[in-house]
Amino acid sequence: MYALADCNNFFVSCERAFQPELEGRPVVVLSNNDGCVVARSNESKAMGIKMGTPYYQVKNLVESGKLWVRSSNYNLYGDLSSRVMAIIADSVPDIEVYSIDECYMILDGMDMAKVPDMCRGLVKKIRAWVGIPVSIGIAPTKTLAKVANHFAKRYAGYHGVCLMDSEEKRNKALALTEIGDVWGIGWRMAPKLKAVGITTAADFVARPESWVQKNMGIQGVRTWRELQGIESVLDDRHEKRQSICTSRSFAEMIDDIKELSLRVSDFAAKCAEKLRKEETAAYCVNVFLATSPFRNDLPQYYPKVTIKLPVAASSTAEIVGAALKALRLAYRPGYQYKRAGVTVYDIVDADEVEGTLFGFDDSLREKQDKLSEVMDKVNGKGKSLLRLATQRPGHYADGIRRDYLSRLYSTSWNDLLEVK
Repeated sequence: MYALADCNNFFVSCERAFQPELEGRPVVVLSNNDGCVVARSNESKAMGIKMGTPYYQVKNLVESGKLWVRSSNYNLYGDLSSRVMAIIADSVPDIEVYSIDECYMILDGMDMAKVPDMCRGLVKKIRAWVGIPVSIGIAPTKTLAKVANHFAKRYAGYHGVCLMDSEEKRNKALALTEIGDVWGIGWRMAPKLKAVGITTAADFVARPESWVQKNMGIQGVRTWRELQGIESVLDDRHEKRQSICTSRSFAEMIDDIKELSLRVSDFAAKCAEKLRKEETAAYCVNVFLATSPFRNDLPQYYPKVTIKLPVAASSTAEIVGAALKALRLAYRPGYQYKRAGVTVYDIVDADEVEGTLFGFDDSLREKQDKLSEVMDKVNGKGKSLLRLATQRPGHYADGIRRDYLSRLYSTSWNDLLEVK
């Protein structure tokens, strides 16, 4: 059995944890550079505000006092997430953190008769200790636990915990679950399924497995089996990523290649750091640029350039060097760039990297790896004290527009909550 714990409207709930005046009011949290809505309270959802709505479209509601807005405060959200996950981890044999606001509890070996009360206790404890409302769905598979979680979140009668432990409950839940809400279906596949008469999860499981295999492949079959209570989604806690991307939208549009080089160097350095953290290395470094799709009055340009390294690398110097080479090939003057990013892929384990017979200096690689190791140790607290000269003289996220940023209540002595 699995239990999926999901923090309700997490970013908004984090803001409310230290700003009780936001309780009961319509609140939205914005993306980087205050671009668009990425989190909504139930009250703002009721107003018809959609996920991804550009901020300028709701700015009049904020100015008229009908909507409250906050910029993304990821330091705060990350800290509160860690606190929630720590409380859950103390209560069960094992957990699998799925995202910043979700985790699966692995219930193997637990007395299932006691699990519902344990979960209800967790909901109360997390709300009291951290201030975050949590919903928990319990079921035989991860996909069914997701379904159960939706019911726990939507219906107050469950008091935050929904247990799906019988065929009757499973069949009823599937009949009430829209196909687009099923984990693993995706927004692209849902319209295709609806077009052939599959509107609910129950409709989906009623189709033969051969039909699912033909039309949706192995991933579709796994979802189909999971909805029938057959465990088919593998544990991915220790799987390493096949690609790593770091990108940002800019507060202001940039046309200068020198400034773009600083930004791309920052992004590439972050990718290299993530590679080393996962003990991997990448053969390919891709750089992409983008103008603003909302500025129809300006010329549009969306280049992508990939550099293939002779030997897979994870050192900051090598990844940044390749990224800057790709940038020089991608850049064209005369365009106003609003976004840039770096993606590394064709990733292998660090201990599986093979050298080449010609054209690569092993002694230089060793020096670069040692330098990167020192940088990781010094920058271990996320302060980015050591950087390459090609990077900006400050943290890579500096310069992002955050006009509605709340305080770092739980991670900064200067921003502690004041009690008057």
